[in-house]
Amino acid sequence: MTGQISFPRQHARTQRFTLGAPRAFTVSPDGARIAFLRSRGGTDRANLLWVLDPGSGEERIAADPAALLGGASEELSAEERARRERSREGAAGVVGYAVDEAAELAAFALSGRLFTAELRAGTARELPVPGPVVDPRPSPDGRRVAYVAGGALRVVDADGAADRALAAPNDGERDVTYGLAEFIAAEEMDRARGFWWSPDSESLLVARVDESPVQRWWISDPTHPNRAPQEVAYPAAGTANADVRLLLVGLDGSRTEVEWDRAAYPYLARVHWSPAGPPLLLVQARNQRDQLYLTVDTGTGRTRMLHADEDPVWLDLFPGVPAWTPDGRLVRIADEGGARVLVVGARPLTGPQLHVRAVLDVSADDVLISASAGPEAEDPGTGEIHVHRVNELGIERLSEGRGVHSAVRCGSVLVLSSASLESSGATARVLNDGKAVTVVPSYAEKPVLTAAPRLVRAGARRIPCAVLLPTGHREEDGPLPVLMDPYGGPHGQRVVAAHNAHLTSQWFADQGFAVVVADGRGTPGQSPGWEKAVAHNLAGVTLEDQVEALQALAADHPLDVTRVAIRGWSYGGYLAALAVLRRPDVFHAGVVGAPVTDQRLYDTHYTERYLGHPDEHGEVYDANSVVTSGGLSGAAETHRPMMIIHGLADDNVLAAHTLRLSSALLAAGRPHEVLPLSGVTHMTPQEQVAENLLLLQVDFLKRSLGMARD
Repeated sequence: MTGQISFPRQHARTQRFTLGAPRAFTVSPDGARIAFLRSRGGTDRANLLWVLDPGSGEERIAADPAALLGGASEELSAEERARRERSREGAAGVVGYAVDEAAELAAFALSGRLFTAELRAGTARELPVPGPVVDPRPSPDGRRVAYVAGGALRVVDADGAADRALAAPNDGERDVTYGLAEFIAAEEMDRARGFWWSPDSESLLVARVDESPVQRWWISDPTHPNRAPQEVAYPAAGTANADVRLLLVGLDGSRTEVEWDRAAYPYLARVHWSPAGPPLLLVQARNQRDQLYLTVDTGTGRTRMLHADEDPVWLDLFPGVPAWTPDGRLVRIADEGGARVLVVGARPLTGPQLHVRAVLDVSADDVLISASAGPEAEDPGTGEIHVHRVNELGIERLSEGRGVHSAVRCGSVLVLSSASLESSGATARVLNDGKAVTVVPSYAEKPVLTAAPRLVRAGARRIPCAVLLPTGHREEDGPLPVLMDPYGGPHGQRVVAAHNAHLTSQWFADQGFAVVVADGRGTPGQSPGWEKAVAHNLAGVTLEDQVEALQALAADHPLDVTRVAIRGWSYGGYLAALAVLRRPDVFHAGVVGAPVTDQRLYDTHYTERYLGHPDEHGEVYDANSVVTSGGLSGAAETHRPMMIIHGLADDNVLAAHTLRLSSALLAAGRPHEVLPLSGVTHMTPQEQVAENLLLLQVDFLKRSLGMARD
């Protein structure tokens, strides 16, 4: 007995080795302060707000949740729990903050209470306001803080005086909120906020969300039959979305509605308001094949079109855009000529050598972007993501070394976060005018195992793959049972040049498997055509690429293709179910976690992007669902073992998906196992649950493939 903690326990306890790692950096315009979040250790969930002096490297605590709450346990409101579920936030303490323009005043919520921190002085205080408080944000001048409480947008002076509601639902508006993002925006559009300060700090753009048109679903807790079910407004594919409007609200009490063709463009996807120009909106049609970039006249509320995009398949949304350059040019990301490019004004500044993923910062001299290799790159750099600065003179890569890099910048100071295959975790380096000045320490734990993925491209389509073998495996040991371990769908890139991303796969490999992670068509990071190849055919294309990757890799890797299992969660769970039901000639067992089994039960913005509207494409929904009204769809006669896992409190992929699959399997006489997780949502942050889930999966896979069990 060594006494060393097991990987499953460590993986769960450290929340996938994220605890203790610095994140959420903000650089002050004068370059004198860098604010960030970090807990005190690798198993401590409670984040503190820290301030770093880039010149000296000295750190100080700006806000300590334990001190501010007097040692009391944190209590979350229903609105805050929903926000954290949408963002997949499993930490505690200060999980988010906002600052004024000078990065001198920070605002954040703890236990539904409003706190501010003066970042120069390093002091924090509570402001006595009604709660529970959600998403507090200082005005640019730092004189006030706006926040949401009770569905109303409120504002309070920074000293705690003059608290008042600026926009609040009337007595009859039970389903109306001001200043919050609706479910679809937070879950699928990457828009987590619902209000935006004006640059002069005198007014705000405020989202008014009316959920009364949205159908109601009910989530119950079977372990507590005495409790009433939770009512959820869930816009399933083909049903009504929330009604979203945008208001310009002045501190003087004025209110003007922003006007655009909401019938044609109901999705408010992005809002940007900076000193460089009037407010910018990006609004989308429901079919997501058309979108408009609009400017807002703050005097009248009328909008003017700057640019229109259209695409025969769909249009994606990207972080950091739209935005203005300081001289008033529109910054956007577009799909042009088979490549995803950065466009400033009317001119594309990148080409097919780069696949642009996000805009990180816009300055007078350049645009800072995140990008992977494009379809015509000389070196495809499998799994690599780099930071580049771009202007009319050319492109310069700022990140060095094979890995996954991102950055936060203001002025001459840049925080460059880098992860590589060679070491665990990520390193956050601070650079000033391109010269390294300090490193932000990470307190994240070092994993008890070392991942050794081989990143390759497989098959005629050159599918990005990671292959992991048991530690110490020798060629003479012979072929191994195979575990396909994909996500395999939109928005989920698994094959990345970062060590910690492959830890769980390595642990499975060390249990006696050859593990293959394959990012087939539909996954991000390759090209627009690669991502859009799944249109109206999620099931067929993504499953076909898993098979192609497996068969291609078997030619030069020790893979026993007579014993192949597959595991996955969310889209990966859907893919695992498809694999064992439709290709039992290839896959011999499957672990199906939180799967979307009936596409009609998933949300509008995601599902309709890929499959169209169910009223117009009913046959597409049937073909891409694991179950239909008639039972199993497209299943082969051969039965394969299947373990289905689902959190009963999941409000994103509801447990109904698994229950319908189980019912269909039972009706068809197909043996299977169902593992319901009481009180668990789409995440599994509970330490004991997360640990045992890994152990139970290994036992099932070994049993199903005829392997020796411990």
